[in-house]
Amino acid sequence: MARSVADAHRWMREGTELFLAAAGGLTEPAYDAASPLPGWTRRHLVAHVASNADALGNLVHWAATGDVTPMYASPEDRAAGIERGPRMSGPELTGWLTRSCAALRTATEALTERQWRNEVVTAQGRTVPATEVPWLRSREVFVHAVDMDRGVSFADLPGDFLRALVHDIAAKRELGTSSLPAGPLPEVAAWLAGRPHSLTGPPRLGPWL
Repeated sequence: MARSVADAHRWMREGTELFLAAAGGLTEPAYDAASPLPGWTRRHLVAHVASNADALGNLVHWAATGDVTPMYASPEDRAAGIERGPRMSGPELTGWLTRSCAALRTATEALTERQWRNEVVTAQGRTVPATEVPWLRSREVFVHAVDMDRGVSFADLPGDFLRALVHDIAAKRELGTSSLPAGPLPEVAAWLAGRPHSLTGPPRLGPWL
């Protein structure tokens, strides 16, 4: 499925708002609650989304200045960002999340058309134009808003985003669209993402994202 740069920018804004709402008003016990992701509490999850905003901000800086700035210094650096979560209080986590989201939005809005075309390298080693950053971020915030387990489901995500997500994950899992199970689009997306779903029959897939 073709997705436009404008689509990705819109999804990043909408997904960020949805995740911030899902993470809003958490008490300390609610932060400590387990998320659907094995071994992660909501503290891990919020720390991951905040850290991801900082990391994608590095790519935006790279695109803007030409100064090579990887998302993470190393895989260990990425893990360290997530592990900060359990050591932080709820207000500290909320503050980090809010600041990182705002900083990423400000940085992306400052890029010129030419800078958006500059190439950067993702954490997976792919060389892509900076225009890919909003798509990378929209996946994180929309899918992890569901993972917060606060009333958001895949059925609440925009249909055009879900179609792009299904196409993206199916390609990464090397699954042809003709081999996808029949069922509602949100459930197919959940299955592909390795999340709980209501489909009957398809094989269990490992976690994604």
